Amino acid sequence: MSKRYDFDKVIDRQDSDSLKWGKYCGQDVIPMWVADMDFASAPPIIDALYKRIEHEVFGYALPPEDLSNIIIQWCAEHYNWAIRPDWIVWLPGLVPALHVMCRAFGQSGDEVITFTPVYPPFLSAPKLSNLQLVRCPLTMEDSQYTFDLDAFRSRITPRTKVLLLCNPHNPVGAVFPPDKLESLARICIENNILICSDEIHCDLILEDIRHRPTASISEEIAAHTVTLMSPAKTFNLPGLNCGFAITPNPDLRHCFSTARAGIVPHVNALGYIACLTAYRDCEPWRQELLAYLRSNRDLIVKTVKETPGLSMIAPAATYLAWIDVQAMNLPDPMAFFEQAGVGLQDGSEFDGPGYVRLNFGCPQSRLKEGLHRIRSALAKI
Repeated sequence: MSKRYDFDKVIDRQDSDSLKWGKYCGQDVIPMWVADMDFASAPPIIDALYKRIEHEVFGYALPPEDLSNIIIQWCAEHYNWAIRPDWIVWLPGLVPALHVMCRAFGQSGDEVITFTPVYPPFLSAPKLSNLQLVRCPLTMEDSQYTFDLDAFRSRITPRTKVLLLCNPHNPVGAVFPPDKLESLARICIENNILICSDEIHCDLILEDIRHRPTASISEEIAAHTVTLMSPAKTFNLPGLNCGFAITPNPDLRHCFSTARAGIVPHVNALGYIACLTAYRDCEPWRQELLAYLRSNRDLIVKTVKETPGLSMIAPAATYLAWIDVQAMNLPDPMAFFEQAGVGLQDGSEFDGPGYVRLNFGCPQSRLKEGLHRIRSALAKI
C-alpha cells in the first residue's frame, strides 16, 4: 500500500494549547500520558474545518443533515450493526455520558460495577453520583486480559444497577470476544443490570479481528445497553468534543436524555463537521494510521521484552501500552520516569499500581527517544 500521509512528521506542540504538552512546559520531558495523538488530523477534516470557519458565524449548532446516515452506514460497514437515526443521542464527549448513566439509572447507595484496571472516569463517576463503586479485577486467559464471569457474578447484589464496560479496554488494550461479551451480558440481564459500553477505541483495533459492539449481539442485549462512540480517539479530535450514545431501547434513551438535559451541553459546530468528515472521508487515513500504530506497538513490545524488569501484554487495540514495572520496586514510577525525561501515566490512577500507561500515538522518532530514556534510566538502578 502506497503511503499518502506523513505520520513521521514531528509537530511542535510546546507552545500550543495542548493539555498533554502543557503539563511539562519548559521541561525536557516527552509527554506520553493523556490519550491524544501527536499526529496531524486527516487532511479532509482540516479542509472541512477551514470551509466551516469561512462562514464566519458560530452560533448554536444542529447536527448536519447527513451525519446520522453517515454513522448508520459506518456501523453497518464496519460492525455489521444496523442502527436507526432515532437511536442516536449527541454528546460533547463520552466522559459526561458515564456520569449521565450513573445519575439516570442509580439512586443514592446503589452500586455500579466495572472491570479494573480501567480509565479513571469509570472509577470516579459512580462516587460523584453518590453511588457505590464495585471493582472486578480483570484476569488472564491464554496470555490475554479478560474478565472472570464467576468473579463478576459473585460481586453482584440487589443494589447493582449498572455495568460500566470498556471495550476495547483502556488501559490494557484488550478486545473482548463476542462469546465472552454475550455471557457477560446474559448475567447482566438476569440481574436487571444495565450495560454502558464505552467503545470509543473500537476503530483502533491493531489485530486482524473485527469489532463487535456489545449491543449488536442480540436484540435482547441491545435493549439493556447504551453504547458510547466517538471519532475523537481514532481521528485525533478530542479537543472538538463530539460523541454519541446509541440506545435502541426507547425507555432507556428517554431516561438517558432526561438525565443529561440542562447539564450536558450541546456539541459545537466544528465538532459536528469534524465528525461527519471523519466517518465519510477519512477511511484511507485511518488505515495508514493503523499500520503506523502497529509498527509503534511492535517496537514497544520488543523494547519491553529486551528490558529487564519490564513486562507487558501486547495491546490488540488502542495506542496505549500497559507496562508492568512491579519488578523494579519503584516507590513512585511516574516520578521516576519523569526524572528520566518521559511523562507516563501512573497505573494507580487506573486502579493498577505497579504499572504505567504509555501513549505510543506519536512519530516513531519520538517514541524511540522515549524508550531510549526509559531503558537508560532503568539500567542505572
